[in-house]
Amino acid sequence: MGSLEDRTAVITGGSAGVGAAVALAFAEAGADVYLIGRRLNKLELVAAEAREYRVNAAVQSVDISTNSGQLEAVQRIKADLAHLDILVLNAAMFAAAPVGDADLSDFDKLYQTNVRAPYALTQALLPMLKARHGQVVFINSSSGIAAKPTTAQYDSSKHALKAIADSFRAEINPHGVRVLSVYLGRTASEMQERIYQMEGKTYRPELLLQPKDVASVIVNALCLPRTAEVTDISIRPMIKS
Repeated sequence: MGSLEDRTAVITGGSAGVGAAVALAFAEAGADVYLIGRRLNKLELVAAEAREYRVNAAVQSVDISTNSGQLEAVQRIKADLAHLDILVLNAAMFAAAPVGDADLSDFDKLYQTNVRAPYALTQALLPMLKARHGQVVFINSSSGIAAKPTTAQYDSSKHALKAIADSFRAEINPHGVRVLSVYLGRTASEMQERIYQMEGKTYRPELLLQPKDVASVIVNALCLPRTAEVTDISIRPMIKS
């Protein structure tokens, strides 16, 4: 992997799965990390592991699925960090049901978490990112490209995230900021385990995409010279299950 020395990264959903793996990969590459999530104990465990690479690691326990949580997250980031080089928008939630049966409160929660939160954080932290010619990573899903039955509410939130990233990239590239969208297939994670349970399937994480592999790809994309920009990466499990 390349070097991210002297960089500072904020990662939402940093307590487990892809978020935690990205944080540790960034730390290994030399970046200071700032982890956001709801579960303070898990955030602290990831931060402690990151510090083994002799970087700074801080945490913020906050629920960014609410407007007030999004505002709190931004205010504390601005207070805690002198600068920001990388913003990884990874936090997400999942719900599934046919359109005719879906609970609209689930749709609202998906919108708040999967669409409004990344939009609000990107907007509020944009001056810091522009000042450092930073980079923004939207962790998306294969659902952001193709919609499926019974997951219209989730898939539409991920389609919206793709639109935000694509539009934002065209706006911000002239200011020296790069924007990457990562479209993940089924990835070993707590959320994926819950999805398998909902589907009545056996969860076998060893057959799925591994968070460490995702993190490795992201680090390498971010370390490319500024003569290049990786805009979209689609990754899926090699073994289909």
